[in-house]
Amino acid sequence: MRAVGERHGMFGVSGTGDTSGYGGLVSATVFPAPSQKPYGGWFDEVAGALEARLEATELTSAIESVVVHRGEITFHVRREDLPFVAQMLRDDEALRFEFCSGVSGVHYPEDTGRELHAVYHLTSMTHNRRIRLEVTAPDSDPHVPSLVSIYPTLDWHERETYDMFGLIFDGHPALTRVLMPDDWPGHPQRKDYPLGGIPVEYKGGSIPPPDQRRSYN
Repeated sequence: MRAVGERHGMFGVSGTGDTSGYGGLVSATVFPAPSQKPYGGWFDEVAGALEARLEATELTSAIESVVVHRGEITFHVRREDLPFVAQMLRDDEALRFEFCSGVSGVHYPEDTGRELHAVYHLTSMTHNRRIRLEVTAPDSDPHVPSLVSIYPTLDWHERETYDMFGLIFDGHPALTRVLMPDDWPGHPQRKDYPLGGIPVEYKGGSIPPPDQRRSYN
């Protein structure tokens, strides 16, 4: 496994404002190690078909690693090769992952150079299989190629991930905020976004930060 930091408490709160009872919790943030072949079952069929297509196009480095964890398989893809890999997964007869049910953003502030992750959930209705693709981008260059032209269902999913995490999907037809107002500062689901203390839009009120709220004993 690869450790990328420590988490203190349950909700990032410290001091008297923590009323959750989890203030003393300390847990390591770790990523599962890359898996080795054979992966088992149909995982080997999918990985083999994908590798064969990549070798035929001289893009063998497009897949950075493969992780099998808790009965699920994730392909970690180099971000510049993401559209090509996604199109092969959709169109190849041995793969046929026709449907992408969404993209999720994740923020790991201590994963230096790979702080932002985008995770895609693909389904093959032909073969009744599910896999994940994962790409990373640094805070300093939060750009990932859009997959809307390959999977149109990602239109609003990419907009939401941009809105909440600040990932910029290059090539998206209309990458605008979908939940927050257009002029809202920051991206609310990032780990470095403040908890409370943000003025309530249109109301003139505010929520105090957690360490300034009432505590109970």
